[in-house]
Amino acid sequence: SLADTVGRRLQGDRTGACVGVAVVENGSVARTFRCADAKDTSRIGPDTAFEIGSVTKTMTAALLADLISQGNGSLDDPLSAWLPPGTKLPDFQGKPILLRHVVTHTSGLPALPSRMGAPDMTDPYAKLDEAALLASLGDVTLDAAPGTKFEYSNFASMVLSYAVARRAGTDLETLLKQRLFAPLGMEHAYINTPPAGVRAAVGHTPNARPTSAWHFQTNLAGVGGVRATLDDMVRYVQGHLDAEANAIAPALKLSQQKVSDAPPMAMNWMLMPVGGRTVHVHEGGTGGFSSFVSFDKEERRGVVILSD
Repeated sequence: SLADTVGRRLQGDRTGACVGVAVVENGSVARTFRCADAKDTSRIGPDTAFEIGSVTKTMTAALLADLISQGNGSLDDPLSAWLPPGTKLPDFQGKPILLRHVVTHTSGLPALPSRMGAPDMTDPYAKLDEAALLASLGDVTLDAAPGTKFEYSNFASMVLSYAVARRAGTDLETLLKQRLFAPLGMEHAYINTPPAGVRAAVGHTPNARPTSAWHFQTNLAGVGGVRATLDDMVRYVQGHLDAEANAIAPALKLSQQKVSDAPPMAMNWMLMPVGGRTVHVHEGGTGGFSSFVSFDKEERRGVVILSD
């Protein structure tokens, strides 16, 4: 059983982690909540919202795809067209950063913005606001043409998060709730405004000590700021597998299409070859949490792992 498999994996685990794991297969779902130490079992459960970290980037991609499928933009748009007029952006010998470069981590922007504001390492993004983020773009000199080099960039992902909210004309949390969470039935997912009936899990460092939650300004949170229950993430994976006729289905489908080859990526999804098939994968990590989400369209199978 899934519980036994997860139990074996956690045996002798010294981080003291608790995990929620779900396997979606041909419409049925197996779920289990297990802790390395049985005495911690009350710590997590169906009502617990975990920080999903960078898996959030795939949700930002869905919102971007939603705008594109409504005719409200294209992956070939320059990033600058989605930002306030006058925002200073780097280019390379006249070649601009396009949206397709941002969703494949080939924009050339560094991992982090320059103006983080004396970050507290236990909550590194808390002080970063929109103005500082956009001003950081002007500090960058690209050393290669956008699209030529893979470098995973939280900086670029935060700019995209801001840009998507701006283009949609609302804040990112409202946008996520209306366009993604509601259609998929992700009733307890949120950024900064928790719905009723959900409790925020406390994250832990590898030495089993509780640690600070990570906080993001709402419109920058598309980089890694979503919190969600195991069931929310099951519904997210089911949405990607089934792409039934709900409001977000065309966008999910679009976000799954391959955008670049080196490495193979869809819109913010890594494309991994597994047994001759292509599997969509993303993982996430914050100060106190780790997450992993994957789905295989051909086999109609998906996996969610959320750890505190």
